[in-house]
Amino acid sequence: MITNLITNITVKDTCEGFVYNELEGKGLFGLSGKLTIQPEYQRNYIYASDGGKKEIAVIESVLKGYPIGLIYLNKVSIDKLEVLDGQQRITSLGRFVTDKFAIKDENGMEQYFSGMAKDKQNKILKTPLLIYECEGAESEIKEWFKTINIAGVPLVPQELLNAIYSGPFVTLGKEEFSNSQNANIQKWSVYIKGSANRQAFFERALDWVSKGNIDDYMSRHRKDTNIKELKTYFSSVIDWVSSIFTDVESEMCGLEWGRLYEEYHKKSYDPAKVSKVVQKLYGDPYVKNRKGIFEYILGGSIDTKLLDVRVFDEATKRSVYASQTKIAKAKDKSNCSHCAMGHDANKSKIWSFNEMDADHVSAWSKGGATDPNNCEMLCKTHNRAKGNR
Repeated sequence: MITNLITNITVKDTCEGFVYNELEGKGLFGLSGKLTIQPEYQRNYIYASDGGKKEIAVIESVLKGYPIGLIYLNKVSIDKLEVLDGQQRITSLGRFVTDKFAIKDENGMEQYFSGMAKDKQNKILKTPLLIYECEGAESEIKEWFKTINIAGVPLVPQELLNAIYSGPFVTLGKEEFSNSQNANIQKWSVYIKGSANRQAFFERALDWVSKGNIDDYMSRHRKDTNIKELKTYFSSVIDWVSSIFTDVESEMCGLEWGRLYEEYHKKSYDPAKVSKVVQKLYGDPYVKNRKGIFEYILGGSIDTKLLDVRVFDEATKRSVYASQTKIAKAKDKSNCSHCAMGHDANKSKIWSFNEMDADHVSAWSKGGATDPNNCEMLCKTHNRAKGNR
């Protein structure tokens, strides 16, 4: 890869013809149209997502004469360049000089670029940028892009995959799933963690449709000119979840809905009954893991391990053990009630405390409470065999 250091391009030159897409968070063009600020392998603009602290810091650094770091441009042709590294900083500069946000002056007053003193405007516009112009094969450019730490904000895995498999498929996918203005974002956010700008929804859609093989799926579909399969599958999962669980709970966010869809979408559920069970479990003080409630219901309310049902405390277990053991010794029987009903050598065996586990006499899933009156100690073998009976 060939690199050439350029020091005569200023902020004014870079921001000439700046175009920014407010809806998609994209800084699109600069350098009088010669520079593509956000090629398809680049992430969305994220410097405004923290209340604008990062983009304000860029402008303040320029005003104070601080360097804002190297910028790398990829030379696509004689008169076409694209940003390889530095698009967040360039977009911050472009957004400021086109009055998209304000900074505070020394008196704490907000100032847009157009309202600043001429000397401050000129200081910003005449600031030279330290730029490396790079030229090479696509594979070289992509590999270089992957190794760059962009302004201290590392790329997330999906942003890297977008860079590797850039093409019409990624472009369409980002337009649908990485657009923070998409009206569906609010609904999706109930089930998926993260933000559109950081590719959370695009990554989840790909993860679901590919059954976890995102890399392979993007490779196979890289040149596709539609994302119908991706959108259809994603919508199927979201619609399935929302139709079964009509109660919106915070614990729904981030669950493996793609996997659960594959396992259970062919089964039928009564949303009204499901809602009653959800509310009952949410009100049960013995349920420690609310995130497990949804899979527990989908699986037929059998696997109580998903709920991490509260177990008996140490004092209760020792008290019950002592009582059971005393009675068992008096009757010359095992202190495990299941062993006592047997016909082998364990029929009269007295197990030590550490050889036994506490169990619900009446199963929790069948209404049994986690209190001393519903506790019994069983040898570990019988306790594990008893399960949910």
